Amino acid sequence: MLKKFERYPLTFGPTPIEKLDRLGKHLGDKVEIYAKREDCNSGLAFGGNKLRKLEYIIPDAIASNADTLVSIGGVQSNHTRMVAAVAAKIGMKCLLVQESWVPHEDAVYDRVGNILLSRIMGAELRLVDEGFDIGIRRSWEKALYEVKARGGRPYAIPAGASVHEKGGLGYVGFAEEVRAQEKQLGFAFDYIVVCTVTGSTHAGMLVGFAEDGRQCNVIGVDASATPTKTKAQVLNIAQHTAKLVDLETEIVEDDVVLFEEYAYPCYGIPSEETKEAIRLCARLEGIITDPVYEGKSMQGMIDLIQKGFFPEGSRVLYAHLGGAPAVNGYSYTFRSG
Repeated sequence: MLKKFERYPLTFGPTPIEKLDRLGKHLGDKVEIYAKREDCNSGLAFGGNKLRKLEYIIPDAIASNADTLVSIGGVQSNHTRMVAAVAAKIGMKCLLVQESWVPHEDAVYDRVGNILLSRIMGAELRLVDEGFDIGIRRSWEKALYEVKARGGRPYAIPAGASVHEKGGLGYVGFAEEVRAQEKQLGFAFDYIVVCTVTGSTHAGMLVGFAEDGRQCNVIGVDASATPTKTKAQVLNIAQHTAKLVDLETEIVEDDVVLFEEYAYPCYGIPSEETKEAIRLCARLEGIITDPVYEGKSMQGMIDLIQKGFFPEGSRVLYAHLGGAPAVNGYSYTFRSG
């Protein structure tokens, strides 16, 4: 599906799939739980799902003769960390807008984790006191203008790389990769669980798994706490991406499965249930999930298993999208483990 698109390799190759036996047993062995470790996909600054997206965006940035990648996210954005890493890798400058998307007051929140790594990698940062929204931000547009005004050549990468024209392609590739691994495993996964915020990871999966009729088996767990906007954005990105890759199947609204009840109390703040899911996964499997994204999708998957959403005997693939560095910004939250 992606042969006609240029790709700049930033990842190691296919990410491993591992069975989470102890977690499955703890939950009653009702389903088989597997994790696809997107958090282990690269040597660039701890990796994560944004790199799959950037592999299809960076060729355009290079072709445009840009000298500065300009992107945006929250203070502990995994995406901006990855943009900083890629800029360093390809020899470009990087300007990052870090907005106050999370009402979090940990004393070291803006000095550790993702933002610390971006600073180490030489990115220029703009901290902006603006709240969360998945749409196009004025502060980002201002940063693009600023680069032009000082003689630079900016390349615009939106939040999460999501509403970029090619933002959905990387996770079409994810689905193709899973299909190849399923042939090696000797079975196909019944469900794929993914955290959803800016939308292109979920959208790319929808398109990729629509190739074999499994688009409705992609189970999104909202972490945005703005699910109406998020669901609409997933659908728009998926429909656009489907046209890009000449998908013969039409993606419709009903294909976007999004569970809304795990994002509380708001974006970036973990509930007590999310914290417990983080601890449970860490203590049973040694896998670190974060309070913003993967902790909430882990909570969602655990709860759906306990409620019997997945038929007994199902094979469930949990997409671990990365994000562990953000845990450092929640040192007080986890001060006792």
